[in-house]
Amino acid sequence: MTVMPVAERMTAEQYLALEEPPEGRRRTELIDGEVVVSEALPLHSYVVSDVRFALEAWTRAQSGRGRMMDPLDVQLDDHNVFVPDVLWYAEGRAPARDAGQPSSMPDLAVEVRSPSTWRYDTRREEDRLRGARPARAVARRHGG
Repeated sequence: MTVMPVAERMTAEQYLALEEPPEGRRRTELIDGEVVVSEALPLHSYVVSDVRFALEAWTRAQSGRGRMMDPLDVQLDDHNVFVPDVLWYAEGRAPARDAGQPSSMPDLAVEVRSPSTWRYDTRREEDRLRGARPARAVARRHGG
């Protein structure tokens, strides 16, 4: 994970208005006004896939269990736009198919922690997610 140096902090509005780079959008988040680029390692992807599979299976096993979503921009305040690894919305709360960004706060936000992203994953992101009141913020530490 790297931080793009900025002369002054960027607002969430400025961040969300950025055009996507020609090669496609890299996974970025806005943390305390800084654009942070996250490049996941394979172990991170395996853990996220396992969590997503379990949550998707539970959601589809019975009607009325809401909707699991791929990572989406979630604006927490004027200088923070996070992209949790997995989002789950209670029945009737998921963003509409044609909704713009940012997306509404999920009922469950899962962020997989890893040593390479520990600086950003520990307190700041978790504290802001808790302050925004998703039902639960979940994180798991792994070695990759």
